[in-house]
Amino acid sequence: MNEKVDQIDKRLLRELQKDATLSQRELAERVGLSQNACWRRLKALNDAGVLTGSTARIAREKLGLNLVVFVMLRTRHHSAEWLQAFRSHVLTIPEVVDFHRIGGDYDYQLRVVTQDMATYDKVYQRLIEKVELDSVTSYFAMEAIAEDRPLPI
Repeated sequence: MNEKVDQIDKRLLRELQKDATLSQRELAERVGLSQNACWRRLKALNDAGVLTGSTARIAREKLGLNLVVFVMLRTRHHSAEWLQAFRSHVLTIPEVVDFHRIGGDYDYQLRVVTQDMATYDKVYQRLIEKVELDSVTSYFAMEAIAEDRPLPI
């Protein structure tokens, strides 16, 4: 943890993770700061790259995005050029909402959110069309028990 992030900053970050729509005044009141002190701390957290934006949590089911797939990928290619091409390709697929290089039996893990199996199949076909992969294994989520939880700060 960055030494410049103190307990008040952590309280600010916890409150923002709960509700990023709070006004600066409401946020300041919740953490026991003046509005100006709150603004200065938020600006410092932004400038330090600790805060990287503000997003809305969306109930994907309400938009018909009912299928969550964890895609495990293995490759025989590990050159910088292949990796750059692979990253660029995967990042053009909007249904890929998380993308990690991992250790273990697989090299990469994707989280794909889509409407249904037919739509996922189109994502799968697009995924494999431009880069050579050794194996692609898909795991289909049956239930989201906990999703988009706050960071433990």
